[in-house]
Amino acid sequence: MTTLEDPIEIGGCEVPNRLYRAPVLECAGNGPDAVETLIDDLEPAAESGVGLLCQGATIVRGDGGCAAPGMTRVHDPEFVAQLSRLTDRIHEHGSRIFVQLEHGGLRSMETWHAEYREAHPEMEQLAVSRPPWQLRLLDRLGFLAYDPHILSTEEVYELAADFGRSAASAAEAGYDGIHLSGANMGIVQQFLSPFYNQRDDEFGGSPEARLEFLALVHDEIRERAGDVPLMTKVPAETPAPPAPVVRRKLSLEDGIEIARRLERIGYDAVVPVQTSVVWDMSIVRGEYPERAWGNEQLHEAYDAAFGGATRRRLVAAANRVQSLQYDFDSAWNEDFCRRVREQVSIPVLAEGGIRERREMDRLLGSGAGSEDGGATPAAPACDMVGMARPFYAEPRLGARLLENGTDAETPTDGDLRVLCENCNNCTVPQATGAPGICRTPSVLRKRGELEREGAYERT
Repeated sequence: MTTLEDPIEIGGCEVPNRLYRAPVLECAGNGPDAVETLIDDLEPAAESGVGLLCQGATIVRGDGGCAAPGMTRVHDPEFVAQLSRLTDRIHEHGSRIFVQLEHGGLRSMETWHAEYREAHPEMEQLAVSRPPWQLRLLDRLGFLAYDPHILSTEEVYELAADFGRSAASAAEAGYDGIHLSGANMGIVQQFLSPFYNQRDDEFGGSPEARLEFLALVHDEIRERAGDVPLMTKVPAETPAPPAPVVRRKLSLEDGIEIARRLERIGYDAVVPVQTSVVWDMSIVRGEYPERAWGNEQLHEAYDAAFGGATRRRLVAAANRVQSLQYDFDSAWNEDFCRRVREQVSIPVLAEGGIRERREMDRLLGSGAGSEDGGATPAAPACDMVGMARPFYAEPRLGARLLENGTDAETPTDGDLRVLCENCNNCTVPQATGAPGICRTPSVLRKRGELEREGAYERT
């Protein structure tokens, strides 16, 4: 039976264990302190023993495409070369690091961030097709602002080449692999999804054609970066609003078929995730972030982002409604991951609501808990387990979750649970460019207690 401490290979890259830090926003930007910011953010997880770190979404072009303020761009080889200081520091602890490549397309700041739009009136969103009528309606109502540039066939090839160039620079800088942001309403999901993709060229018109962009990105990366390990998120748009609001979307079966085809194309691992067709709380399920919205020190920055106090209150109200719709659900991608794993031979990575060591063991197939409630281990749902927000709460979380060496006399407590309360007070401030940190006093107090007890020290 596989355990969390067992090594795994992804596309020839040996990862020392099955725990990974899922990609989240580091808000490091590209300024003079960017590399140090990334080191400060990512190195603690490596120090704590986490096998694989996935640096959050980085943008493959020099302008546009950022879904939030402070995202790092990796279009410039000279800047990326400096990131070797980060990869060296991660490797010193025996961990591996992948970089997630992204372009926001219709989800970019030029759509929703009022202050950014005002400062960059010339900016257009890259679009796979004309925006769906639901998004055009939000534009007419004034909630979003669309001035899309629909990619020509030639421009699709050039965008894929930008992914390949960025991947090559990252591999030169010591990154162990490439992780494509294939969900969360980024440009890759927009190509895959029938909600967005109404193209009539080789990149649209059928499920096979909608997958051609990922095939092209694969080929560009292979040509420019060689056999660097390559994985991607695979979306199923199951939480999307039901018909008649959204008729065309990716079903769970569609997501499974995409994963099967990606293996045939040559991808080395997949991360199946259930997400909506739009950016909403299906991505970060949990409580309404009362503390974050109520923080008066952030109101001015919120107003700049959303276009004034009235719109800030409307966004907060929508956030409250979504928190009721997408309440926290433990390991919410488990069924999707298990069904994909039954169909592919490459590693399947699971994330989304994983919070307990016992749960991790069960997902890997090494813990008790069959589907009928018995003591026999259930069939594995995945080959690695990852978390994102819990690392905001506990940057050195790996030391608590992983066995401290192989000392059988001090096994990890199977009931161990992360401190993260799924309150989302860490996420909303990122709309202003604020760093991703835990802001919940009860969690911070408990972390302080654990630090004093030495819980984050590795033996």
